[in-house]
Amino acid sequence: MNSALPPLIPILPTTRPNLLIVDDQPLNIRLLNQIFQSDHEVFIATSGNEALDFCKTQLPDLILLDIIMPGMDGYEVCRRLKQNALTSDIPIIFVTGHNDPLEEERGLEVGAVDFISKSASPKVIRARVKTHITLKHQTDLLRTLTLIDSLTGIANRRHFDETLALEWRHCMRENRPLSLIMIDIDFFKRYNDHYGHQAGDACLQRVATCINSEFARSHDLVARYGGEEFICILPATQLEGALAKANHLQLAVRALQIPHKASDLQEHLVTISLGVATVIPSTELKLSELIVAADRMLYLAKEAGRGQVKSASM
Repeated sequence: MNSALPPLIPILPTTRPNLLIVDDQPLNIRLLNQIFQSDHEVFIATSGNEALDFCKTQLPDLILLDIIMPGMDGYEVCRRLKQNALTSDIPIIFVTGHNDPLEEERGLEVGAVDFISKSASPKVIRARVKTHITLKHQTDLLRTLTLIDSLTGIANRRHFDETLALEWRHCMRENRPLSLIMIDIDFFKRYNDHYGHQAGDACLQRVATCINSEFARSHDLVARYGGEEFICILPATQLEGALAKANHLQLAVRALQIPHKASDLQEHLVTISLGVATVIPSTELKLSELIVAADRMLYLAKEAGRGQVKSASM
């Protein structure tokens, strides 16, 4: 390993596309780094294992991957990345010193999007990378649009379902707790009847924005579950932490001071009821049981008078 080019060290600011170069030869790393350092954030991995470890913590926009490396070759690295749901969409370009059609065919079969010869000109290499990063960004944008609730601007039910399935598997592997907070706006049908549906939509938007703003961790998710219901995923969060967050959300929505004359609660403001459930996922449990538990706690909160939180640990 070249001490001047330590693996996994960012070279450029995060505002640029993230490019991961995977190669065990310092000369190849230097040449590629010189090509991209002006307008990409370049990361370096000098082995297949380092590349896989890097992608566990940060997802690059594109990977330039050498084929022949000691230990784990580029084909195996590509295969493993494509088998992982979190990394399967990262475009991978093989950079090779050979010009063998069978080698290229095998690379495309394991999931690479392109092949670049190490002898290609810098302009050609830059053009190829730019094309595939542009395509990925366009695909990411289209996918994002399908995962966003059009009214509130937060995640939709589909995004929630996909994310919960991923976090369930992740927490099961790590033996960590997974918490859900299910939220319902109190007496929302009365709100619509009293103030009109346009005002109801505006209320949903304000409440959604308020709830979403209270989550700072990138792996938490706030989604619209349906109608006036929202749901929050809190990975690696014990019941105590999720309960504290739920109580904070309840106070934050009250602090919006949105009038609700049709509410049965004394302050006649828009309030929320919340149900919290926590579990350490295992093969003996079903993901749906966590949702049912959170929904049950929400029901108990509403039965107890609304504008409050109920919780349970499974």
